[in-house]
Amino acid sequence: QVQLVESGGGLVQAGASLRLSCLVSRGTFSTYTMAWFRQAPGKERDFVASISRSGNTYYGDSVKGRFTISRDNAKYTVYLQMNRLIPEDTAVYYCAASRNGYSTSRSVSAFGYWGQGTQVTVSS
Repeated sequence: QVQLVESGGGLVQAGASLRLSCLVSRGTFSTYTMAWFRQAPGKERDFVASISRSGNTYYGDSVKGRFTISRDNAKYTVYLQMNRLIPEDTAVYYCAASRNGYSTSRSVSAFGYWGQGTQVTVSS
């Protein structure tokens, strides 16, 4: 069973930066499309960013230009660099993996493996 473990969340002030990491164990990491989603209290889980096995990246409109997704296949890790954070970025951030290495989907249902989530809180 593929396991995903996120880290790097925390409490920061608006304008600050954070980097989330997601370590993937078991499975063939380099062949997966990896993604980040987030879920604020009382809201649906929303797409943040994804990166295909070939390195193509996709971003949600609300984070484009501020967040950067990257992957290190040698470390079985995907990252989310978050800059210029705003209070609206407050949410639990989830790492997800799809066995379709060329997925461009932004749907929760397209990703079969999920981490437990890490809390990001941005104060104003």
